[in-house]
Amino acid sequence: MTPERSPRSPVESKSGHWILWTFLFAAGSLVTLVGLVAIALVRQFDQSLPAISSIQDYHPALVSTMYAADGSLLAELYTERRYLIHLEQLPPHLIQAFLAAEDARFYEHQGLDLAGIFRALMKNLEAGEIVQGGSTITQQVVKSLLLTPERTWMRKLKEAVLAYRLDNSLSKDEILTLYLNQIYLGSGGYGVEGAARTYFGQHADQLNLAEAALLAGLPKAPSRFSPYNNMQVAIERQHYVLERMVETGFISPEQAKAARAEPLNILPQRSRSMDSLNSFTEEARRRLEERFGKKTLYEEGLRIRTTLEPAAQQLAQAAVLAGLRELDQRHGYRGPEASVEPARRQAFAADLAATNPALEPSNTLKCLVSGYDGPLHAFRLQCGTGEALLDLKNSAWPASTLNSLAKTLKPGDVVRVRIKTDPGAGHLPQALLVQQPEAEGAFLALEPVSGRVLCMVGGKDFGSSQFNRAVQALRQPGSSFKPIIYTAALDNGFTPAAILIDSPIIKEDRSLQGAWKPSNYDHKFLGPILLRYALIHSRNVVTIKLLDAVGIETVINFARHLGIQSPLTPTLSLALGASEVSLWELLTAYTAFANQGIRTEPYLIESVRDRDGNLLEQYQPKQEQVISAQTAFLITDILQGVIREGTGRRVSSLGRPAAGKTGTTNDLRDAWFIGYTPEVLAGAWVGYDDHRKSLGSRETGGRAASPVWLYFMSRWLEGKPVRDFPVPPEIVFAKVNPRTGRLAAAGEEDAVYMAFAKGALPAKAAPSEPGPAAEGQGNAFFKSDLF
Repeated sequence: MTPERSPRSPVESKSGHWILWTFLFAAGSLVTLVGLVAIALVRQFDQSLPAISSIQDYHPALVSTMYAADGSLLAELYTERRYLIHLEQLPPHLIQAFLAAEDARFYEHQGLDLAGIFRALMKNLEAGEIVQGGSTITQQVVKSLLLTPERTWMRKLKEAVLAYRLDNSLSKDEILTLYLNQIYLGSGGYGVEGAARTYFGQHADQLNLAEAALLAGLPKAPSRFSPYNNMQVAIERQHYVLERMVETGFISPEQAKAARAEPLNILPQRSRSMDSLNSFTEEARRRLEERFGKKTLYEEGLRIRTTLEPAAQQLAQAAVLAGLRELDQRHGYRGPEASVEPARRQAFAADLAATNPALEPSNTLKCLVSGYDGPLHAFRLQCGTGEALLDLKNSAWPASTLNSLAKTLKPGDVVRVRIKTDPGAGHLPQALLVQQPEAEGAFLALEPVSGRVLCMVGGKDFGSSQFNRAVQALRQPGSSFKPIIYTAALDNGFTPAAILIDSPIIKEDRSLQGAWKPSNYDHKFLGPILLRYALIHSRNVVTIKLLDAVGIETVINFARHLGIQSPLTPTLSLALGASEVSLWELLTAYTAFANQGIRTEPYLIESVRDRDGNLLEQYQPKQEQVISAQTAFLITDILQGVIREGTGRRVSSLGRPAAGKTGTTNDLRDAWFIGYTPEVLAGAWVGYDDHRKSLGSRETGGRAASPVWLYFMSRWLEGKPVRDFPVPPEIVFAKVNPRTGRLAAAGEEDAVYMAFAKGALPAKAAPSEPGPAAEGQGNAFFKSDLF
């Protein structure tokens, strides 16, 4: 018998319902609260995500490129070596290589590839190391452009969400284009175009399958798989990519086999600091940085067109080196650069192989003396890249030097040589002994009419010293400053036929704390001479008197108008070029002489465009008429005499109209030559960085610097039409008696034919006049000199 259940009381029933409703309410509240918190967290998470729209305005750091006047590439300026390239510009095998290596199902998934993640996991477990990643190309784009590189689960979650959104915002081709332009591929190369130029020196559309596979293997570990760090590891990674391309059906096994056999011609690793290969590009870079700022210059992909003529630059560099070598050779051989002990010679030869250029004519190499070849009467040299014979018989060194070397050179000595001949069949190449010049040099050439700088050399070796002696160095110009003083005199009433007295003077000079007794270079005094003759033969004392007569402040102001900006000391020593100026300034001043009185500011940069080709800046020549065309022609006519018969006659072999002036400073510390034709104005400086060092006995501007100018000008102007300096209106020519400054009488054999401004012809000679004209300009001053 089953016991009967006692009925519940109404109180118990109500209590049960209350508990149930309380539970349901609490549960509902908790669910609602959790939902609200989840919504808040999702909203907060969503708000923390970067906007996908920022990727649609892709504006990466790009390489700014600097071009020569002929359109050839001079230099790249960048923080990231990246060039934008469109997908349709790339060969299919390059795209397929990256897809096979990084994301074979790229065109199938929606930004995330779960199957790919599982496959990568299995591959990595099988290999025992990470050989394949699970991130899709879309995820890599998100990681690179939108997220920080931190490794947290939150960042991975953001990456996944953003990858999904990006896949739904952009087309697959757009995402792949972003990836192939953004990805870092090692050694400073960003994107496939930047990497192709870095590793192979060519454009991405020129890469073959082997090269494409090597690049496609780099994203996973650019440093580890770099051919610069470990070529064998890089090749193994390339083979992996080719294998993946076969697995994915992009290429056949035969194509992969052929690609593996293809040689990889990797460029030598470039040095970022040597992108600017010469003084010109470095000076242009410096000016661009001042004008546009570092960020714009190095990241905005500017396209810079310069005035540089590559052929002129090569000639200028060769001219400076040739001039310095000749100077160095005149003062003797200093001996071997080092001597290597027998135990170290094999290792030393190996080092030479890594640093020396090929054994080809004109190349300069450092070599090790390995012995003497009696039958050939020559020393055998080990140059790392091969053997050569040191030919002492046909060397330009003095006989005494060669005789000494024949007795003192020994195995283990390190010498520098220049290869003279190609190695013939069974014969070693012959080499000539050279040495690294100790002196420095600078050279600058420009078009005086336009101001376009054609070339610039700031030193003998830009790689070892980036100091630009053509622009940055301030040196005493010596007599190359004199044309400024003489032009000021011509502009202030003197004529080329003015009689000046070349005689001793004594002047008080506060800087010398006593009397100053200047002298001429030859320590002689010539008495009455023409102003023209005084400049042609660079007479010091006469120039001092002329400066005093014209006025020091007048000449300084005149120099300022011509473009000299450096401080000029207001003393009579200014006549001897004692105030320091730069080669750039001096050539600026000479543009007025060469360009009919118009001073033209030299310039290096023609135009600058932005990454889209929009013109940002177009250079307009800055010109000013600072002297009359007549005065400019008069000084040019006199400076032509410097080359025909004066201190610059060494360059008269140029064989065309040219004007110029030598310059030599006290104790032969600086040698200058500034000269011009109607087409080109150029200047050369030779000296030591240490202002106290002398170039040596008789090393004047005419001997040490003018050969540099002649080397360049004779080759640069070769084949170009010969032009005369244009004669402006109001110029007349007349024959002058060189002793009196008067017009020459008919039949005078030593009369000088010279130019004058119309209305400034000298007077005719009196029938019995024995000496200088009594009313010659400034003669009252000059006659009061101390004899």
